[in-house]
Amino acid sequence: MSRLSTTRRTFLGLAGAALSTTSTAATSTTTPPVSRAKRRTSAPWVLASGNGHEFRNGGPRTCVEEAWLRIARGDDVLDALVAGVQIVELDPADDSVGYGGLPNADGVVQLDSCVMHGTRRLAGGVAALEGVRTPAAVALAVATATDHHLLVGHGAQEFARQMGFTIEADLNTPNSRAQWLEWQRRIDPGHWLDPNRKTEAAARATASMVAAGLVDADKIWGTIHCHAVGPQRDVAGVTTTSGLAWKIPGRVGDSPILGAGNWVDASVGAAGSTGRGEANLYNLSSHLIVELMRNGQHPKDAGLEALRRIRANTTDPRLRNGNGEPRFNVKFYVSNLAGDYAGVALYEDPQATIAVCDANGGRLEPLEGLLPWSKWQEPPGA
Repeated sequence: MSRLSTTRRTFLGLAGAALSTTSTAATSTTTPPVSRAKRRTSAPWVLASGNGHEFRNGGPRTCVEEAWLRIARGDDVLDALVAGVQIVELDPADDSVGYGGLPNADGVVQLDSCVMHGTRRLAGGVAALEGVRTPAAVALAVATATDHHLLVGHGAQEFARQMGFTIEADLNTPNSRAQWLEWQRRIDPGHWLDPNRKTEAAARATASMVAAGLVDADKIWGTIHCHAVGPQRDVAGVTTTSGLAWKIPGRVGDSPILGAGNWVDASVGAAGSTGRGEANLYNLSSHLIVELMRNGQHPKDAGLEALRRIRANTTDPRLRNGNGEPRFNVKFYVSNLAGDYAGVALYEDPQATIAVCDANGGRLEPLEGLLPWSKWQEPPGA
């Protein structure tokens, strides 16, 4: 399929038409299944994790729709992405990102984010940031106002204060606080456990809440990744998260780390991730995927190869299920400058999606898995 050849004026015309259709079509959270064949689109396009086309925070557009509209009208690609993910960061209905994200073990919401602009060679990140609902915007400020790439903890918060961001005492919502209290009750109905038993009890409590339908398994690791390619082939990416639910305070995963949760290259394309950050960090998978594309691999093949490496490097018995496979999921969202794109996951989950927005509007498409869903399930007696 060849790429469209259109002018910026055409894009602006398409923006109104496409988004008028997505405002109605997007009320459905799914679209008819697409072929598992390799997929292609035309610039400008926006790709994101599934929550990028789910939440609107009371507004008319989802993350990918907002970002695409801004890019089509001429906004900088990275600025448009930050505006897009901010919809999800501010929406308390998504408890894996920003305001109302599931807190750490002490009940404190700590947020991480990373931004990259491949064309302008800009990057910035924040980690363990407290009190600011929109960490992606703070990460953008790190990229544009300093020569640093990563600020953490109290230093990140003080930087945000100096840049004019509102600092709040508590980013919990009634939902996130109730989830944390339920997690605490399931660890120990009375008192804190012996430290040697606490980790095991915490894992059991989390698993039981997932099994009871109180917490979405995907929200345990949280995160939204979103990247885009503009009409002039400008490429940028953003990843933002509240991190692992009920993590040890100060824990930082892959999301704010260049090459792990987010990586873009102006001559190749982009990749980003959601899922277990530690598994991704060990392999710097997003950087790996882009380099594999540089060497000629299709986004789908590059993403699946990164998942194979994660699988091979998961040797800790605590991280393997009764089938001998990883007891977690990792997902990648990948595209090259030609318009080829893919969404892949360690496990093929029928509910897992990639969000796409182009001249045809916003939509959800299925992810493709390296392993069948049956390998995720613990065998009887495991």
